[in-house]
Amino acid sequence: MNHFITVIVLAFYGYTLISIISVLLLENRNPAKSLSWVLVLLFIPIIGVFFYLLLGQDYRKKKIISKKSIRSVIDRPIASFDLNKLDRSLMNDNQLNLVKMLYKNSEAAGYAFNKIDVLSDGESTFQAVFEAIRQAKDHIHIEFFIFDDDKISNQLRELLILKSLEGVRVRMIYDYWGSFNLSKKYLRSLKEAGVYYRPFLPFRWRISRSSKINYRNHRKLIIIDGKTGFTGGLNVADRYIYGNSLGKWRDTFVRLEGSVVHGLQLLFMVDWFFVDRKLIDGPEYFPEPKKYEQNMIQLVNSGPDSDWQAIMQGIASAISSATKYVYIHSPYYMPTDVIDTCMQMAALSGVDVRLMIPERSDSRLSDASTNSYLGPVLEAGARVYRYNNGFLHSKAIVIDDFISIVGSCNLDERSFVQNFEANAFIYDPVTASHLKDLFMKDTLNCEELSLEGWTNRKRRQKLKESFARLFSPLM
Repeated sequence: MNHFITVIVLAFYGYTLISIISVLLLENRNPAKSLSWVLVLLFIPIIGVFFYLLLGQDYRKKKIISKKSIRSVIDRPIASFDLNKLDRSLMNDNQLNLVKMLYKNSEAAGYAFNKIDVLSDGESTFQAVFEAIRQAKDHIHIEFFIFDDDKISNQLRELLILKSLEGVRVRMIYDYWGSFNLSKKYLRSLKEAGVYYRPFLPFRWRISRSSKINYRNHRKLIIIDGKTGFTGGLNVADRYIYGNSLGKWRDTFVRLEGSVVHGLQLLFMVDWFFVDRKLIDGPEYFPEPKKYEQNMIQLVNSGPDSDWQAIMQGIASAISSATKYVYIHSPYYMPTDVIDTCMQMAALSGVDVRLMIPERSDSRLSDASTNSYLGPVLEAGARVYRYNNGFLHSKAIVIDDFISIVGSCNLDERSFVQNFEANAFIYDPVTASHLKDLFMKDTLNCEELSLEGWTNRKRRQKLKESFARLFSPLM
């Protein structure tokens, strides 16, 4: 009898294993990634299947956030700009191609005549955010990956409660795992004051839900009265103001006014429909925008629900369009082959390519993996800086005094493939000049790596970094 049960169990496991491997092959993923999962499944029995069901499934074609939610809000009055009416004298052909591609791969409309303020530290960012919230008259929409239960987060909580009690409609989305430390007391106080909050993909003891644990909402969005918006790389946490063991966290946010706020509003509405299954409706959410400076912004969102890796493609295309320089802030640098190749090709063609990463991040494994990618870009002629005045958490790119990219997306596979992300692609000389000046200022707090010194590091260190690189898709 026991022998019969053993045979049945082994047969079922074998069938499950063959089914999963067949699905992996039919999905036509990156061969290296598929091979990695096949090896895990074959050499770590049972546990390998568990980890695949939890972390390995590809939901890009299954649409975690369904098209139904997008169709439900697509008819909202959005103040987008007709891309066919672009003044072609403002951009070269490569830049125009970038705009067109982002429109096709993510329906990223163009929003013109905006007011753009760059915020480069926690103090200025939270001061601007809190002031905008205090001025709210109708609604506040706020969405972050992390809300820590700390001093700055509780200041925000008290302010949201105050505005809700004044009659302002407050909606809040937080990522379930990113904001796991939020206490019941914190959330209960919001609910009692009438604040509407929802977690993004909370954990459930069902394979259908728990298997999506690897897909997180990493976006950072704030919309006030449909007139003022914010986005960038910060989370709601003390470390951006008071620091932690890594020092103060340096990050970049943008405060926006004008038509682009309609794009931020639309993105929040889609996410809200997903977490609440209720449609936000009403003309008050899309007021007639004022016209400001001559510029244009495309809000690009991507995630496991999208047909294309839109942000990754946009960054690659922007780097390829460069003729003078590419300056990049990134807390983690574990690029896809496409980004890695574009960086090398730009540097080899004579473009001034500079990459700034933190001296030490919040993950030793990520640091080691990042180091494994630096040799080829240094060999191609790029300059690499290590920021040592705290933790560089900024995700900002500036190219040729015209293109600026600011948002939540890191230069790694998790951000490009697994997380829900949002980046602003800004076409504006003034913003580009500001970000370029900030980059050059940050170099004063950096150590520049030399190719010779990097090549001559210890073999044991290189081996450790190469091993860490194997785990880069999961970081």
